Amino acid sequence: MAWRRGLAKLYSSTGRVYELGTSSHYTQARLGQKQNAILKYHQLQHKATSDPPLDRDFMAELWVWDNKEKKARARIIDNKRGSHKASGNQHGGRGFSGKPFTPEDNAHCLDYSTLKQPPLSQPMTGYLKPATPEEVQIAPLLARSNLLITRDIEWANLALGFEQENRYAIMDVCYPQSPVGFIREQSNVIARQLLRSRRPFVASITDASGHELFRVRRPFWWITSSIYAEVNGKEIGVVHRRWHLWKRVYDLYLGNKQFAVVENPGFWYWTFTLKDIDGNVLAEIDRNWRGFGFEILTDAGQYVIRFGSTDSSSKTGLASEIQELEVAHPLTLSERAVTVALAISLDNDYFSRHGGWGIPFFYVSE
Repeated sequence: MAWRRGLAKLYSSTGRVYELGTSSHYTQARLGQKQNAILKYHQLQHKATSDPPLDRDFMAELWVWDNKEKKARARIIDNKRGSHKASGNQHGGRGFSGKPFTPEDNAHCLDYSTLKQPPLSQPMTGYLKPATPEEVQIAPLLARSNLLITRDIEWANLALGFEQENRYAIMDVCYPQSPVGFIREQSNVIARQLLRSRRPFVASITDASGHELFRVRRPFWWITSSIYAEVNGKEIGVVHRRWHLWKRVYDLYLGNKQFAVVENPGFWYWTFTLKDIDGNVLAEIDRNWRGFGFEILTDAGQYVIRFGSTDSSSKTGLASEIQELEVAHPLTLSERAVTVALAISLDNDYFSRHGGWGIPFFYVSE
């Protein structure tokens, strides 16, 4: 019967747990508990045999016993982890054979789960083939057809009006299981409270493992803003905002050469299209509506950067429903880094208007 097979499985797992103790004194200390486990199994089996309906008391007793076994198993595994760490330190990180310890050697007792970078959704050929060491560094993040950038909720800003550093998560819509990168602002706390969206800051763009790929630097501005993209301290491009009474106009440069322009009609139009000198579409940034509560009370915006067609092998699941953007030619990796800088600048120029709803911030000095 099913319940008897379940009890037998519980008994066999109990035996395996106690077999984990390899030292003689540890095993002797557990012999009494093992005998109690065997006795408990026979008691449960007898009770179940005499009571076929399996009443609630029996199931509750079985559940309590199963929880005890789980806790005992967890304690033994913790002890095993400690012994492995101690032996690794004692022998300088090497086994008795002289071979260094590896995650595979201790996979049975240690959790080596790490966040891996999702595969690319566009092949690095043609325009996407890295031409410089800087492009090789940023390729794992930017060789993708669509990037979804989501800004975190700033709870101190929402409750107290205290301006915090902006943080974003970057997703590849073809692989939504895990992020492909993160963006984190670094700025002065006093400048954030006094200058708000005009404050100077540096933002680090990292991959999923936290390794910095490039930075964007945005100096203080008064009338029009600028933001620079840098890789290993080397400036690769810049975005300049052009003043207009109602339009949102940006010029994008790679070095000293302009490669795209954005002319948004303004007001409630939240699509920013990058075009070349001939008016051909190169890429597009869409600011998504996240809901009434998000838009009214927070600055937690969401942006989709569309770079063009996707590799057909990566279009699985919901990604197959995404409408592709037709572009004149794909942007290079360096141009895509400048486009990410533009998305950050858009968020700070037009969509970071909250703060000061709660307790104001005061700075007191001697």
